[in-house]
Amino acid sequence: MTTDVTPETTQGDNQDLSSRNDNRSQRPSSAAFRSFITSGWGPRPDTEGSPGPAVAQTADRRARLSAQFPGERLVIPAGTYKTRSNDTDYRFRPHSAFAHLTGLGSEQEPDAVLVLDPATGDDGSDGSDGAHEAVLYMRPLAGRDTEEFFSDSRYGEFWVGARPTLEDLERLTGIRTAHLDDLSDALAKDAGPGGIGVVVVPGVDETVEAVVEEIRAAEDAGMRDDVLAEALSELRLIKDAHEVEQMRTAVAVTIEGFEKIVRRLPEAVAHRRGERVIEATFIGHARQEGNAVGYETIAAAGEHATTLHWTDNDGQVRPGELVLIDAGAEVDSLYTADVTRTLPVDGTFTEVQRRVYQAVLDAADAAFAVAKPGSVFRDVHAAAMEVIADRLAEWGLLPVSAEESLSPEGQQHRRWMVHGTSHHLGLDVHDCAQARRELYLDAVIEPGMVFTIEPGLYFKSDDLLVPAEYRGIGVRIEDDVLVTADGNENLSAALPRRPDEVEAWMARLLPPR
Repeated sequence: MTTDVTPETTQGDNQDLSSRNDNRSQRPSSAAFRSFITSGWGPRPDTEGSPGPAVAQTADRRARLSAQFPGERLVIPAGTYKTRSNDTDYRFRPHSAFAHLTGLGSEQEPDAVLVLDPATGDDGSDGSDGAHEAVLYMRPLAGRDTEEFFSDSRYGEFWVGARPTLEDLERLTGIRTAHLDDLSDALAKDAGPGGIGVVVVPGVDETVEAVVEEIRAAEDAGMRDDVLAEALSELRLIKDAHEVEQMRTAVAVTIEGFEKIVRRLPEAVAHRRGERVIEATFIGHARQEGNAVGYETIAAAGEHATTLHWTDNDGQVRPGELVLIDAGAEVDSLYTADVTRTLPVDGTFTEVQRRVYQAVLDAADAAFAVAKPGSVFRDVHAAAMEVIADRLAEWGLLPVSAEESLSPEGQQHRRWMVHGTSHHLGLDVHDCAQARRELYLDAVIEPGMVFTIEPGLYFKSDDLLVPAEYRGIGVRIEDDVLVTADGNENLSAALPRRPDEVEAWMARLLPPR
């Protein structure tokens, strides 16, 4: 990696520890260098752009949030760079609430802060009717005559490319923009005892939170921060048309990634860490066709498939076994898919593998049948569990009847499926996670919701309560579901689910033996 060019510092025993990363600096510090590097540049290419595709929807989202916080100043940071190691950063991803309200996505826009300010009308109204004006505070492109231009490895144009100007971002988002240097004064305006309450999304940007804390009007004002976080999460429970379009794209990219995985299964079998071949195939595809993966890919072969979140992905992939692949591509708008398929490595299920797989598929189908408007979200899980418990009882694995196991006092069937069947999906793989229970688990399902259906069965190799033929088999089938006015749509239906279809699909994709 290229070294940075921060100024040289005093060497020797008296050098401050925090400055010792600069010991590798080899930047010239002469006045001649500064003069020469900041001169002789032609005009930048025209950056005039058009509004982003979600401008209308983001305005509506902000209006709906605004109505819940009349007279309060709402502060939604994008977040900051996160250190990966020493002085290197992870690729920036804005906080999901910021992305949802601005339409900004991949690597946009570190340190920026969206402020919804109580609007003051011509009649002197104070915004207590719920109206707000949105202002986006950002760090704009620095001039080529500044030291940032050539010396700042985190923000400098020479290092990371040209940042957008205030005008660029205003055109893109449809939101009035201002310099980040003006943020503190803007937040403090008319705040304090008897003034405007200031509410900030917690846990996103410590610097911004510290500024807000200094100007709070009341000691318990922080309680409103949690209410804001909750409201922002609940705002995403129903997806609008643009969000659904992005979800469709993310799912389509994901399905293409699964096809590439199947084509490379022989290579995975031949490699000592075949699970890594699978993981790398999907990551490369997601990065090529989207932004990245939406979460760490699970490529779990054989016994590893019985570990729910197996992400080490360092095991072998063997013919005759199953491989569970849980993967989702995140597109540039940051919406992600979340799909799981459990595949026979050599393209054909054994009899016992098919038996377990069919039980999980039947549970998924039962969940699909109730995933419709009017049902309660928890009903989706309950429908899947009825099938799981019934099948385990049929196989003689339960110490009680299926009915007893399904009772709140029982739940023995959950030994082999300890996770839930569904979660909301969108900007986060586990979207809307801060929503209140009554609007999530206990909520009535509505059109526009997008969530997963993902039952499974997991029989660990050392589980002495199951016959030997089941041990080491883990199966999960996961699809992404859009609730419609009269039912649901399986967004990932193009990826085969039924065992015969899976085998036929793999036969078309696997290289001839």
